Amino acid sequence: MSRVMAALLLLALVPAGALVQERSREPVYRIEVDLVLLNVAVTDRGGHYVRSLRPNDFRIFEDGIPQKLAVFSEGGGIPESLAEAGRDLPKLLSGSNVFILFDTSNYIYRGFVHAQDAIAEFLRGIDVQDSVALYSFSRNLLRACPLTTERRKALLGLRQLVAGDDTSLYNALLLTLQDAAKAPGRKVVVVFSNGPDNASMVSPEAVRELAETEGIPIYIISTQDLEKDQITSVAFRRLTARTGGRSYNARNWRHESEAFRSIREDLDNMYLLSYYPAPNANLGWRRISVELGGENMSRYRIRTRSGYRPRVRLE
Repeated sequence: MSRVMAALLLLALVPAGALVQERSREPVYRIEVDLVLLNVAVTDRGGHYVRSLRPNDFRIFEDGIPQKLAVFSEGGGIPESLAEAGRDLPKLLSGSNVFILFDTSNYIYRGFVHAQDAIAEFLRGIDVQDSVALYSFSRNLLRACPLTTERRKALLGLRQLVAGDDTSLYNALLLTLQDAAKAPGRKVVVVFSNGPDNASMVSPEAVRELAETEGIPIYIISTQDLEKDQITSVAFRRLTARTGGRSYNARNWRHESEAFRSIREDLDNMYLLSYYPAPNANLGWRRISVELGGENMSRYRIRTRSGYRPRVRLE
């Protein structure tokens, strides 16, 4: 019997359903994207915030695909629903969840008290409708005060912190982002760091990917001389720029206070834009671009996250 005849005979003996079943085993990917939140800062060429813009002033694109706004708010104001699908979102998106991550490693000894004072001032100035959480880190992460609207609890947790041990910044930041991702609505992470990371097991790229996916802006205030540590400097710039936050180099306690005031001003002047993504077959990185329409809009500058990765479930 020839090989061809043998192969045909073998196929004849295999049930047809088995071939169909084999084909059905091909993997199926499900994309899970419920709502995309964007914190958007708009400034003029002098760096001053631009207020009083309306929803029709903004245009959002995801991989070049136009998106329809579902909810809009300005500067922490009451969100307004713009689509039927977003009618239940305004209450959920009111206020922000601010996670403060304080470096209490060996590097902080010299300026520990001044750093505490700067953070305390920042806590007292956060909008009353916002919730705050205070975490600290050295080698391990300490949740000194879980997310709360009571500033007294956060301040008490701050004053009870002590400094010491190595620095695991990226480990702690990753854990903080994971906690923040569980909180409903808008969230932001503010990091105060005073030294190079010398004990983390995760990379800054892994931290950045999680922040981008969850849409959490990261602000970093660093008191070390970043000009002498280019690796850390580049990592901080990428972490903040790609997530829509900002990076500050504060050499003394006065600069620390100014940096915290700048962050608070940024949060107070952010626009919140949210949308349900239009159909998009892209399973990987989805690039987001926000533009302004109308006359003279080209003179304004926009800062927000550059994109996200959708959650993909294999079935």
